Amino acid sequence: MSRRTFLAQTGSALVGLALLNSPLRAFALQEGDVVLPWLDQPAENPVPEIIGNQQTWETLDSWITRNDQFFSIAHYNRPAIDAANWQLTIGGLVRQPLTLTLDDLKARPKQDLIFTLECAGNSGLPFFDAGIGNAQWAGTPLAALLEEAGILENGREVIFWGADAGEEPLGEETIIEHFARSMSLADAMNPANLLVYEMNGEPLPQPNGFPLRLIAPGWFGVANVKWLERIEVWDTRLENRFMARDYVTVRNTGTEEQPVWTRSLVGRTLLKSAPGRVVQRGDHYRIDGAAWGGAIA
Repeated sequence: MSRRTFLAQTGSALVGLALLNSPLRAFALQEGDVVLPWLDQPAENPVPEIIGNQQTWETLDSWITRNDQFFSIAHYNRPAIDAANWQLTIGGLVRQPLTLTLDDLKARPKQDLIFTLECAGNSGLPFFDAGIGNAQWAGTPLAALLEEAGILENGREVIFWGADAGEEPLGEETIIEHFARSMSLADAMNPANLLVYEMNGEPLPQPNGFPLRLIAPGWFGVANVKWLERIEVWDTRLENRFMARDYVTVRNTGTEEQPVWTRSLVGRTLLKSAPGRVVQRGDHYRIDGAAWGGAIA
C-alpha cells in the first residue's frame, strides 16, 4: 500500500491512534513484529550535497532525532568555522552595536527547548519526504541581546546573516551573496527564539550550523539561519533571493478576467502529520506516526 492510499482509507482514525498511544508504545518493536514496507518509496536523492540526512520513517524509534541522523539543507556551501576566531556582530539601527564570542554567548543565561524543525520544501519533490527532525536545542535568548543593543525608533526588521555564501546574478555581473533571512522586530522579540550552540546536549554539529544558529519555534527551517555570524536591524524588509524569490508563493485570488495576485512569504509552520510505519503482529496491525508544527487540542 502507498502512503497516499493509506491516508485516504484511514482518514481521521490516525488522530485517535496518535492520541491514544504513548511514545513508548508507539515506537517499541516486540518479538514477532513485522514492519510492512511502503510501496511509494522516495526516489533516490540526486542532490546529496544540498539535501542531507533525511529521516527514514520506517526506522523511527524515538521522538528525538539523533544528531548524526538530523537532516540538513545547504543553499550555498557548508562553511567549516573555527569557533576560536568566530564572532557574532549585532548592528544596524541600534544604539550600542555588539560583538560577541562563543564564550560570551555561553556565559549568558541559558535556555533550552524541544522543537521540531521542518524544511518548507518537505514533500515537495519526489525524493524529498523526510526533511524533518526533532531535537533539544540550547542557547541564549535572542530578545535579551536585541534589548541590550537598544533598537532605534525606526528599527522594524531583523536580518540574520549566515557565513554560507555563493554566487548570485546581478544584472550582467555575478556577485557573492551570503545566505540571509529576516523577520519583523515583533517576531524576532519572541522570548522563545534562541541563539543556539547546543543540540541534544552536544555542541551544534557543523552540518546544522556550528558554532551558532537561530532557532525560532514555529517557523520553517529556512528562517532558522545556520552558521550565524551577523544580525542587523533595518527599517525595511530584506529583499534577497530567499525573501523575494525563493520560498515565496504567488497566487491569483481573483478571477481569470480580473486577476488579483497575492504574494506570501513562507514563514510559520502548519499542523501536519505522517504515518511512519505499519507494524503487523499476527492478524493485528499497529500504526506508528508523528504530528508536528502546531498545538494539538
